[in-house]
Amino acid sequence: MTDRFPRSVLFCCDHNAIRSPMAEGLMKMLYGRRAYVQSAGVRSDMEVDGFAVAVCTEMGVELSRHRSRSFEDMRDWGDDLGQFDLIVALTPASQRYALELTRSAHVHVEYWPIMDPTGLAEDREGKLAAYRAARDQILGRMAHRFGPPSSDSAEQATG
Repeated sequence: MTDRFPRSVLFCCDHNAIRSPMAEGLMKMLYGRRAYVQSAGVRSDMEVDGFAVAVCTEMGVELSRHRSRSFEDMRDWGDDLGQFDLIVALTPASQRYALELTRSAHVHVEYWPIMDPTGLAEDREGKLAAYRAARDQILGRMAHRFGPPSSDSAEQATG
């Protein structure tokens, strides 16, 4: 864990459909308005995954309204990756892309190797277990990196 809590965090993965939306939603729930939080993907060619929605709903995190966006979409909409204090890449491809896009900006990029839960099981319960495991990996990395959520963060998230 670093000494300073970042003011802004961008989570990224390959499609912005599973891991990065989960991380965005969990971060907002746990740390409230302590940081501006967004997510993006290398591509935005998929909708948010229903299993990701289900396992986040179990924790009170709403993902069903999430709309996938790519780094290119962010640029097109006027977002500047240089505005983020921290970019957390959850896949190797997104790490490479984030490093390339921020090579001339003062942005810290971290890689959190979060498993891809797709294709790890055949039946619904097995798939939910795989998605819960990915969600829990994200939660563990957040607790290690950002510390425990403070009570005022939870109040800010709801109020």
